[in-house]
Parts: sequence; structure tokens; C-alpha cells
Amino acid sequence: ASANDIKNGLCIEFNGNLFFVTEFQHVKPGKGPAFVRTKLKNVRTGKVIDNTFPSGHKISTARVEKRSHQFLYKDWDDYHFMDSSNFEQISIQKNHIDYPKFLIDGLHVDILIHAEKGEILNCELPASVETKIIYAEPGVKGDTATNATKTAKIETGEEIQVPLFINENENWFPVNEVKYEIEIISKTKITNKNKKTRNTTNKKKKKKKKKKKKKKKT
Repeated sequence: ASANDIKNGLCIEFNGNLFFVTEFQHVKPGKGPAFVRTKLKNVRTGKVIDNTFPSGHKISTARVEKRSHQFLYKDWDDYHFMDSSNFEQISIQKNHIDYPKFLIDGLHVDILIHAEKGEILNCELPASVETKIIYAEPGVKGDTATNATKTAKIETGEEIQVPLFINENENWFPVNEVKYEIEIISKTKITNKNKKTRNTTNKKKKKKKKKKKKKKKT
């Protein structure tokens, strides 16, 4: 295959690693040779890099399969899964799993496998995982600061950082700690805005009532 065959979703071997093409653009400048501008996502680490290939440059492609599995249990650093189609069990080491702290018993995940070599490349969790907060220090009234957090324990036994208003026995939907914090911040901002609008409307109502009372007295 050549750079002219590059498209989204294609898996290529580049600099000794496997990458998925996430974005591409064929460019034909007025002067000079054509080239292909790409964004490549490392299959194993998830890191995204930019790279430009000359048009016609030879590339090596790889066939990667995504298979659905169900998480069974953890044994030290080995995580055991069952293939949803044939019920065969496999074990994966922690460094091949995206955000293992959110692996809840029975969770369905996608495991990426190099079809030609049979090598397990990575384990992807769903876009959203519901987990329960089993321990957290009690929240204090008035704690609405968006950047303030506290340590809480989720049902997998792992500890994560949560906003101050999150309490025990509450369910939450973290994806990973970065996106999770962004989601929390946006929700608290919306809540704070609603409080402000409520306060202003309540003040206006009180002023109107006072004016009505004054008119009745006169």
C-alpha cells in the first residue's frame, strides 16, 4: 500500500509501532510534490501524533480486530476476560488496559487483537462507566468551588478525585479522570448559574411586592 491509500480507520506500521489513522488530508501544493497530512493514534498507548507522508510513499498496513469481551476478575496485575462470542477466557496485563481502575465486574469491553500475529494490543473501556462511590468524606454546605476536590473510593477499591459535593453511595459516570473532571466542572458551573438567576428573579419579585404594599397604604 502507499500513502495514497491512507484513510480514516486504517491501521499502519510506523516507526516500529501500530497506529490508527484518525485524520488525513491529501494536499497538492502549487509548487513541489503532493503529500498526505495525517493524525495517527498509537494503538497501544493511545497517544496521538502528527505526521506527513510524501504522496506515493510506501506504507505497511496491519489488520486489527476489535472483539467484545466481558471482565471476570483481577489476579494481581493480570485481568481476566471472557470472549462474548465463543466464551474463551484470556488474561491481559494492566499496562494494556485503558484506565483499569474503572474495570467493574461484568463490564463489557473491546479488546484489540493483531489478526495476523494473534497479539493482544489494547483493551478499551466503554465511553462511559457507571460506578458507585463507596467512601467519601462528607460534603460541606457552600463547597461549590469548581477546582476543589477530595479523595473518594469507588466500588473497584480504587481511589479517585471527586468534587467536594459528591457523597457516599452516589453513582457517577467517569470515563477517565481528565474528562471526568471536565464533566464535573461544567455541571457545577451550570448549577451555579441557575442559582444566580434564581436569586435575581427572587429579588425582583420581592421588590414588586414592596411597591404594591406602598400603593395600597397611600
